[in-house]
Amino acid sequence: MMRNLKDTRLGILLGGKGAYITLAGVLALSVAAGAVAYGKAINSLETPPAYEGIKNADSNEIVRAADKKQTDVPREKPGTVSSTVKPAEKPRVTEEPKTTVPDTQPNVMPVNGEILAPYSGGALVKSETTGVWKTHDGIDIKAERGTAVKAMNKGEVTQVREDPLWGYTVIIDHGSGIMGYYYNLSSAVAVKEGDMVQSGQTIGAVGDSAEIESAMPSHLHFGLKRNGSWIDPLDYIAPIGRK
Repeated sequence: MMRNLKDTRLGILLGGKGAYITLAGVLALSVAAGAVAYGKAINSLETPPAYEGIKNADSNEIVRAADKKQTDVPREKPGTVSSTVKPAEKPRVTEEPKTTVPDTQPNVMPVNGEILAPYSGGALVKSETTGVWKTHDGIDIKAERGTAVKAMNKGEVTQVREDPLWGYTVIIDHGSGIMGYYYNLSSAVAVKEGDMVQSGQTIGAVGDSAEIESAMPSHLHFGLKRNGSWIDPLDYIAPIGRK
């Protein structure tokens, strides 16, 4: 009876060990099967076309493929701008061409004296000489015959002539569209066409050569045009005492 009891225990023990061995075998087979399935899944993934050549290449081909990268690009120091990257250019601003305006100062009166006849500004006035009503497009400045007549400002003498109505005449381009007309001069004109004169330079002398104003006392008829239109000389240059 004692022997049977030992055999029974031994069977149980052996049976238990067999169960353990069987369980271990099952687990091992499961792991192996999982590994095989994982490997098949990985191999079933489509390899990108770009790497198809590298997949099937040997190790030397892979190294050569890697060496094709550009390696000669100079490294920039920290904080510097790469010479291959150009900074954004500032937009160019086209400047308007500057118009040079000749200096017209200081202006001087050609002669100083009483204003016998002012600028009429387009209004009709009766001429003392002809009795005709007409505009007076300049100013008549009283002065004795032989009084020096000065250039109002620097400029170029464009005309020197004897006009049948206005007598000996000098016309000066003073710049900035200003033209000066000096009428009723004597024959002793001191300049010629093309001369460059300075402000206050003598260009001639007061005379009595203007037939159209011969009934008036001795004087200089002085007119100014700006851009081709008559203007009042006293609005441009004032005689002594005029404000």
